[in-house]
Amino acid sequence: MRILSLFGPTAEFVLDIRLWLVVAGLLPCSQGVNFDPVPVPNLDLAKLGRVALTGDFDAISLYSYQEQNENGFSTNGSQSIITQLPNGNYASSQTADGYIKGMCPFVMKDGTLAGVVIGGNFTSLGGIEAQGAALFNPTTAQITPLTGLSGQVSAIFCDQDTNTVYVGGDFKGGNSTNAIAWVGMSGWSTLPFAGFNGPVNSITKAKNGNIIFGGSFTGLGNTTTPMRKDQQLINLSTANITANFSSSRHGFDNPKNIICTAQGQEGSGSTWLIEDNSPGAWQADLQFGFEPTLLRVRNTHQDGRGTKTFRFTALPINGIMNFTYTDPISGEDAVCDALCPLSNDSRIPFQDFHFVNTVGMSSFRIDVSAWYGDGGGLNGVELYQNDTFAYAVSGINEPTCANIEFASQSTATGPWVVTPSMMSTSPYLTANLSGSDVRRNAASVVFKPDIKQSGNYSVKIYTPGCLQDTTCDNRGIANVTGNFSTETQSSLPNPTPVDIYQTNNYDKYDEIYYGPVDANSDSFRPTITLTPSSNNRRDGRLILVAQRVLFTLTNSTGGLNGLFELNPNQAIVDSDYSNSTIDTAGNSLDAGATITSLTVMDDVAYVAGNFSAKTKEFQNVFAISNGNSTTLPHGGLNAQVSTTFPFEDVLYFGGNFTSTTDKSVDGLNNVAAFNTTSQSWQPLGAGVHGRVNSIVPLIFNTTKDKPETCITINGDFDQIEAWGSNQAISVKGFAIWVPSRQNWLQNLDLQTQAISGKLSAAANSTVGSQLLAGALSAQDLSAADAVYLKSSPVHLDSVGVKIQPRQLSTSSKRKRAVSGQNVTGVVTGLFYSFNDLNFTVLGGHFTANASNGTQIDNLALIDETGVVTGVVSGLDTDSVFLALAAQNEFLYAGGTVSGRVNNGDVNGLIVYDLSQKNYASSQPPPFGGSDVAVNSITVRPGSSQVYVGGTFQTAGALPCPSVCMFDNGQWTQPGATLGGSVGTMVWQGNDKLLAGGNLTVNNKATSLASYDTKNTQWTALEGAGNDVPGPVTALSPANSDVTQFWVAGKSTNGSAFLMKYTGSIFVSVGNVFGDHTTIRGLSLINLGSSANHADSPLVGGDMTLLVTGELDLPNFGNASAALFNGTTFTPFILSTSGNSAGSLSQLFSEKKMDFTSSARHMATGLVVLIALACALGATFFLVVGGILIERYRRKMEGYSPAPTAYFDKTSNMGRIPPEYLFGRIGQQGPVDTPML
Repeated sequence: MRILSLFGPTAEFVLDIRLWLVVAGLLPCSQGVNFDPVPVPNLDLAKLGRVALTGDFDAISLYSYQEQNENGFSTNGSQSIITQLPNGNYASSQTADGYIKGMCPFVMKDGTLAGVVIGGNFTSLGGIEAQGAALFNPTTAQITPLTGLSGQVSAIFCDQDTNTVYVGGDFKGGNSTNAIAWVGMSGWSTLPFAGFNGPVNSITKAKNGNIIFGGSFTGLGNTTTPMRKDQQLINLSTANITANFSSSRHGFDNPKNIICTAQGQEGSGSTWLIEDNSPGAWQADLQFGFEPTLLRVRNTHQDGRGTKTFRFTALPINGIMNFTYTDPISGEDAVCDALCPLSNDSRIPFQDFHFVNTVGMSSFRIDVSAWYGDGGGLNGVELYQNDTFAYAVSGINEPTCANIEFASQSTATGPWVVTPSMMSTSPYLTANLSGSDVRRNAASVVFKPDIKQSGNYSVKIYTPGCLQDTTCDNRGIANVTGNFSTETQSSLPNPTPVDIYQTNNYDKYDEIYYGPVDANSDSFRPTITLTPSSNNRRDGRLILVAQRVLFTLTNSTGGLNGLFELNPNQAIVDSDYSNSTIDTAGNSLDAGATITSLTVMDDVAYVAGNFSAKTKEFQNVFAISNGNSTTLPHGGLNAQVSTTFPFEDVLYFGGNFTSTTDKSVDGLNNVAAFNTTSQSWQPLGAGVHGRVNSIVPLIFNTTKDKPETCITINGDFDQIEAWGSNQAISVKGFAIWVPSRQNWLQNLDLQTQAISGKLSAAANSTVGSQLLAGALSAQDLSAADAVYLKSSPVHLDSVGVKIQPRQLSTSSKRKRAVSGQNVTGVVTGLFYSFNDLNFTVLGGHFTANASNGTQIDNLALIDETGVVTGVVSGLDTDSVFLALAAQNEFLYAGGTVSGRVNNGDVNGLIVYDLSQKNYASSQPPPFGGSDVAVNSITVRPGSSQVYVGGTFQTAGALPCPSVCMFDNGQWTQPGATLGGSVGTMVWQGNDKLLAGGNLTVNNKATSLASYDTKNTQWTALEGAGNDVPGPVTALSPANSDVTQFWVAGKSTNGSAFLMKYTGSIFVSVGNVFGDHTTIRGLSLINLGSSANHADSPLVGGDMTLLVTGELDLPNFGNASAALFNGTTFTPFILSTSGNSAGSLSQLFSEKKMDFTSSARHMATGLVVLIALACALGATFFLVVGGILIERYRRKMEGYSPAPTAYFDKTSNMGRIPPEYLFGRIGQQGPVDTPML
């Protein structure tokens, strides 16, 4: 059990904590966090003409830095320190397990940056336990916890002039509550006034150097005194009670006798005695941690015995406690520690001992050192505490045996089980929910505290850490509602339901309410109800926990009302608050003021929050200058202000207001700007639809390489309101205002970065770039579903179409027949050029805006001037286009397409006349079968034949499964032995068609089959049935005649495969992809001359294989595209869709890959063989040439060819005398040719 994590330091706590680890970390910083660049590949795209990528995304980036990823922004309540990459993108540097509320650069007097102080409601940062505060080194990204606090930090102010960081919030630290200071290199130091009795929300510095605190407090921490103390009885009845040297007398030997004893009852079964003339010890080990403020001891008088002196030891810290008490005889106050006295006067029923120090403990021991009569003993022990707790585990609430009228209790409904405390402060309940069980009424815990007095309370709910019970992956969100008062008054805070993220690594608490709470009565009882939030994900297991709630009474006569001014040069606080203009301004507000934000601009302090001052006729915001508080024009704002941010001469306000107090300024919906120069309110468009929680500056490239400061608006809104000619825009709690354009970024037609998420704070670290805090997802380009891929250098560019993915309803889901994946976004594309026509065609399942303002569904045409059009109406809007091809002026578009065209039904395929911008007058007869889908279309080279592949059984009345050929207005079945689903096709020359998918040939399963147009026969590719582990969904040529090619798909066990067919065998790249990988496209691409890599048997040195889809790459994670050099996969393109990883479908280009231009791809052995062949050929030609020359010479000299017929050899022998044959041998000079 962890006791001190939430109760603060022990009695021996030293106020100046010397944190030498921190001191070692406070070193000068000279540069920002280093980022690791990734070389962008030098792709040679010139021979491909125009190149584009399709997919399902709304933001996309090239992978340029190792810190980039496809992760969406966190929605589990955690936030990060975010740094800006050199390319303008953003990356998380360190992640917290909760919210980051504020941060500031801690710059010392000498200009040295000690680090950036981070504060929030986190319990860990960068994987290191840090309760609410930490120091971030912007050079190394190192986290140093600023230990000593327990609770939430909400405000930080770094004062360079005094080397001091002022920290405020809802926490304990040392002897201070809700405010403390970090001084120089020394550590925490309590302020002169020991904090406040309520939370601090904002801290700033006035012109005179004084520090101003704003929050929900009514007094200083050391002047706050609740009217009634020690109100809650700590439950000892469920503790493990043990004793040393107990009496052997029956009925007096049980140490549990003295728990829950009635007043005055004594004797056997009610008294515990110690052995005669012996010291003894009584110990209680509880299941939970507690902070007692009062010890009540009932002495025994059994047989003249009793305890004379005792000491109280807190465990497990083993510290002897100091007490104050009233002497029962003299009536004087006294102190004791190791020898606390008890009276033996039977008329004194009990004695009370008040703890001097508030110390957390889970066990304690009472040691009896002296006694009356024959031995010591006790008749009762009780512990009380100031704070009021209610526990989810009902057995550790106030004991029922104490007969308390409205004892604290809880009621649990649902599948709750008790989880031991482990490293937490108490046991807690755990509910394991999943699927449809994740609903509000699936599980609930109702806490009912023992509120004995009405008053102003701070209400907190505690959440145990998830590391101790290994539930972090499944923790979710709890919804907490409260009922605190019998009456509802407009001036009281509105206890709206609160969502509490339970993903904290270590124990934490959250304040859920601050305001009036009524005491228990017969007609009313305050309650808090914890249930699953409706914002939990519904796609898996959910772990919900419930531990305890705390009510802390904050009534005070401190004389403050949400504002306090501190002179840091004074060691003692002036108790006359009328001497301070700030304090006086706070007291001029109506009681119960909550200050949320303080800003000083041009010597004027602007105060904002939730308050009113009827005497001065202003609400929720006012200004303090020249010693006076003044209203802003039109009386301020008509509802609560949550946050402010100054920029230039404008102060931005965010909250849940709708106008000024007098309702004279329109368009101030939840966000407003106040120009301090013109003293006028200015709307930001027409505002946003929902509450604004934070306003954070963002240095942002609104145009290429021209960064400017923009204003991010963050909160619980779902829409940017329409204004002027700007339509309303749906958003998810995040909007960007561009001051230079006086418009929302979402309204501007700019090609910019894509950013989504929420920000909570920002700081300039004085080294490197801006630091942000929040949950952010960013990519290089805001573009949906289709982008151009360009080279020199390689970059992405928008296609100029505003595309929105169409959400599929349950009744109209369309799936790719082979892959089984739901399809949204742009699936396929085509560059079309014929005669004078030039179009980029995009197909898929989406909506887009045409240039004339109309809506386009699923098929978009972009002409060479950028005009965007769609096809003529007639198709069902839930159609999905999966394949495109063109033949002359006709566009063939297939998929899961249905509707009516030219008064006839279409199914699977349409033909569109691009020259007429209308459907072809004659449409192919529709496909038939179950779940018809056209997945691939290809035109046979050198012909007008269009081959269509997919999932279908008939084409019109013609039986034509899997692949059908359309020509001259009619369907023809190519072969008669193919079946199954075709996913992709490619031509191997002019006469052979290669098809991949989930196929059968002659009823035998295979993944690849070839069709010979000459003999009209289908043939299963040898080895495909056994060597390819599943249906082929992607296919790419690997050489010019496609005798070699790449294939990809899903194996039967669900894993992705990628293989190369070498012409004789299939070679796999191995089991390298993660479980969630889906490969959608493959393309070989040439590399630039300077980008060659080492040759491999799979990929030549001057080429790379582009793999697109949803990839889970080894040692990286999610990517939408990767490049494979034959041995290694390198992330290439990252994308997101909404707040999840995006995907790429395929690359399409204007021209086909020209493998003949890639001479360097020949293997070394082949080059040697060719060289040898060339040498042999040259030798042959030399020999033949020599023979021909010799024959010519002889002919010129009179030689004649020998006869080819056989004559009688002996008949002519006598005609030539021998000397005629041989007689002239050796003679010189020409000779006459003999006449035969």
